Amino acid sequence: MTDLRRLARWLDAELLRAWPLTGGVSAQVTALEVRQGGQIRRLVVRAYGERDLKRRPDLAALEDALLGQLNAAGVPVPRPVFQTSGVLVTTFVEGVGGVEAPADPLALADVLAQIHAVPVAGLALAPLPAPGPPSASPDESLSESRIRAALAGWPPAPAASVLLHGDFWPGNTLWHGGRLAAVIDWEDAALDDPLADVGNARLELLWAQGEAAMQAFTRRYARQTDQDLRHLPYWDLRAALRPCGRLHTWGLDPATLAQMRARHTTFVRQALAESGA
Repeated sequence: MTDLRRLARWLDAELLRAWPLTGGVSAQVTALEVRQGGQIRRLVVRAYGERDLKRRPDLAALEDALLGQLNAAGVPVPRPVFQTSGVLVTTFVEGVGGVEAPADPLALADVLAQIHAVPVAGLALAPLPAPGPPSASPDESLSESRIRAALAGWPPAPAASVLLHGDFWPGNTLWHGGRLAAVIDWEDAALDDPLADVGNARLELLWAQGEAAMQAFTRRYARQTDQDLRHLPYWDLRAALRPCGRLHTWGLDPATLAQMRARHTTFVRQALAESGA
């Protein structure tokens, strides 16, 4: 548990109030209101979870530096304020999550193209991790075995690595007054094929808003980047593998779960057909 009053003292500020922010899964996220230099300001404290810190002990320092470079490039992200071991403090961005908003697919494509164009200098970002091994009981309700067979037999040609968000979907964006206010939650940032972010966003948009939104996002991203989409089905299948064995644990109501399963089936069928698998 982060000592928020001690953290405020490190910031030379007086803690006025604190409240939890919802939506965080891998980190504990808390909003602060402080008095600093005679002014009232709001901040966000992200205390990373044990899993992420085991993977990357310097995660707070890395995300602090990354947010600085993204700000310098004009990407809408919170501004870093302070970091210490396992804890990052940023500015508070007013807005609601892109699931509740809902997110504008064209604005999502525009900001993703902007992210992928940011030159990342001096940051030790790794490639995306490979898919984990199958469990003893593959999730055949989501076609896990067919997805894995297609991925094993069809590795894409090496592509130029770009900065990836690593978990780009509407839930990791904030919207205010109908405009994209910030892209948040950068702990999974990596250097890899840009289509990895595209595939993940496509599935999430299909789930949240349907086929038309997914296709509008894809067309806009392609126009903004001139990206070669020949290997997009591979990255669609990588995205489709992520919920296998986990979708039923997400606390969804039966109707939403059934709709997401049906849309996932359509997504996989289309990717397999386009891949020739």
